[in-house]
Amino acid sequence: MKYLFGLLTALVLFNISVGAQTLSSNQIDSLVELTLKTFNVPGMSVGVVKDGKLIHAKGYGVASLRTGKKVDEQTLFGIASNSKSYTAAALGMLVDEGKLKWDDKVTDYIPEFKMYNPYVTEEFTIRDLLTHRSGLGLGAGDLMMFPDQSDFTKKDIIHNLRYLKQVSSFRTKYDYDNNLYIVAGEVVARVSGISWEDFIEKRIMQPLGFKSSAASVSRLKDNSNSIRPHAPVNGKVETIDIDWSESANAAGGIWSNIIDESKWVILQMNHGKYGDSLKQKLFSDEVHEEMWAAQTNIGARAVAPYNTHFAAYGLGWFLSDVKGYKQVTHTGGLAGIVTQVVMIPEINLGIIVFTNQQVGAAFSAVSNSIKDGYLGVKGFDWVKLYAARVARGEAEAKKINDEVEATIAAQTKNSTGAFSVDSYIGKYTDQWFGEVEISIKNGKPWFASKRSPKLSGELFPYKGNTLIVRWTDRSMDADAFVMFSTDKDGKPSGIKMNAISPLTDFSFDFQDLDFKKN
Repeated sequence: MKYLFGLLTALVLFNISVGAQTLSSNQIDSLVELTLKTFNVPGMSVGVVKDGKLIHAKGYGVASLRTGKKVDEQTLFGIASNSKSYTAAALGMLVDEGKLKWDDKVTDYIPEFKMYNPYVTEEFTIRDLLTHRSGLGLGAGDLMMFPDQSDFTKKDIIHNLRYLKQVSSFRTKYDYDNNLYIVAGEVVARVSGISWEDFIEKRIMQPLGFKSSAASVSRLKDNSNSIRPHAPVNGKVETIDIDWSESANAAGGIWSNIIDESKWVILQMNHGKYGDSLKQKLFSDEVHEEMWAAQTNIGARAVAPYNTHFAAYGLGWFLSDVKGYKQVTHTGGLAGIVTQVVMIPEINLGIIVFTNQQVGAAFSAVSNSIKDGYLGVKGFDWVKLYAARVARGEAEAKKINDEVEATIAAQTKNSTGAFSVDSYIGKYTDQWFGEVEISIKNGKPWFASKRSPKLSGELFPYKGNTLIVRWTDRSMDADAFVMFSTDKDGKPSGIKMNAISPLTDFSFDFQDLDFKKN
């Protein structure tokens, strides 16, 4: 569930609104078409909100390479981690109602909540759930809900947090986390008396007049106009299955379109107010300011063109400064889907970009280009810049993968006999992830997870006690080192793992696993 980064185009700008050099709708069309082609993205939806109105809403390309159905402004996308702002707002609404406080202890509402460190458990607050400062590492525990088809429930995830060791001191460091938003969603449910999904739909979406959105893909009333994810498979972009675990909806489960999401953006920039003459209120100014206040420092460097001096995480939002203005934004990433929402409240600007391919460069190209028009930034060809960045990243990953392949080939060639997995065969268990089995399947050495069946694949010799697993599902760019430890007699006693490619999504948190032989 990676929050990703992206791309832009240097186009001739001209004035279509007082005091702003902005891209016209035709220029946005040209920008998007170039972006789709450059990054091999099948489909995209783009929305621009200015001064409380949706002034550009359009779909581009196709929703699915299989069907060729066109994307339009009503096409539904999984918005992924852009769902986190809804979870934060839901808690804020309960704060307004006096049902909880930001700094209440999580154990006041979920008594069974427990972190690895007892002190952290006792001090953990509602605010801590939303601010990525728990001390857990990047994406820790995400393998319980990513990839999909695992059998971990919300109850399992909450219970298993106690086995994940902190990698930094509590509240000292930013590391993006999904599982604690799942806990936050459970707080919403226990305090409100209805499920997180019902709260989002009944208390947020319905009052704002959302027509098509739902709190999860399974709750869509009509999915006939929805995208399918796409990812590179053996070097070619293909349609893949929707990959999502319903247990993680509060972290990234919402499906929406440009029309509905623009209402969320407008509400945010109106400090929680909506309706005729903004007479109705979803949440208070106080809650709004808290969500948009810096909670966890991320750090930034003042580089061109935006001269950003600070970057932080608020409650469900990333915060920074661009050209002297406050920027409020979030990204979202699922397998084959990435999205972005950007707001610059002081100039009443909102930008929404949804895509159905997992290269984040595409949404950044579009949002940066549009943003530059309103900020007066000229001369940055973001499509070209990000294309070069993507090429460098892919070249680095290819070099690493080629070296691994060469080592495997050499091992096989130099072996006096066929590789034998016999000494490694057996079952191994990690406290939070459960059991995996090393076996022979159809005559091949095999790795298989009991609770997450997509994590299944053939094993290959690499170096010493380290093997390589190639997952059967080739849409997952997540092949991994499988490193066996041994006991005093030289027999395998445990397994550690690490992703091979630097491009592997951080939600494949293999590094957090510590298997012991049964």
